[in-house]
Amino acid sequence: MKKDFNLIIVGVGGQGQITLLRILEEAALAENKDFKGSELHGLSQRGGSVEVHFRMGKNILSPLVSQGDADLILALEMQESLRSLYYASPKTQFLLNKLIIPIPGENIVPEDQIINSIKNFTKKIEIVEASKICKEKFQKEVLAGVYLLGYAQKRKLLPLRKESLEEGIKKVVPEKYLVENLEALKLSQS
Repeated sequence: MKKDFNLIIVGVGGQGQITLLRILEEAALAENKDFKGSELHGLSQRGGSVEVHFRMGKNILSPLVSQGDADLILALEMQESLRSLYYASPKTQFLLNKLIIPIPGENIVPEDQIINSIKNFTKKIEIVEASKICKEKFQKEVLAGVYLLGYAQKRKLLPLRKESLEEGIKKVVPEKYLVENLEALKLSQS
C-alpha cells in the first residue's frame, strides 16, 4: 500500500455500520496493517444517521477522514450519502446500496437528485442492489453491509484480502449470525 486508505460508511441506525467497522479493524489486524477507526452517530437506535471512519496506512495518527480525503464511501442508505459529500473529491469512489428509507419528518430525496449531487464531487458512482439481493437470498437486508464490503474488496476498492474479511467476520459476528454473514460475503464475490 503506497498511501493511506480512507473509508467512510454511512447509513441509518440498525444497518450495522459499527459492526462493519469492527470487521474492518479485525481484518486489518490480521494483515498487520496500521489503522484507526471511529464512529460518529446521532440517534442510531431510532433510525438516525450513523457514520463510521476507517483509516489504514503508515503511521495513522487520527481516526477521522479529512475533508475531501475519502477513497471510498459506502452508503448503506442512498440519502445518507449526501451527508458524506464533505469527504468526497474527484478521486472518491461511491458504492451506494440501492435503498431509500423514509425518515419521519423529512422529505425523501429522489435517487436522480442524490446521484446528481454526488456528481458535483466525483463521477465514480456505482449503485449496488445489496439490500434487495440479501433480502431475496437470506430474508435479511441487514446483511447488505457485509455484502458491500465483499463487493468493494472484489472490485479492488478495499485493500484487504477476502480471507482477512472472513477472519474479521468470525471474530466480530455472534455465532448465531455467523454462517449467513459469511454467506453474504461469499455471495458478493460471485
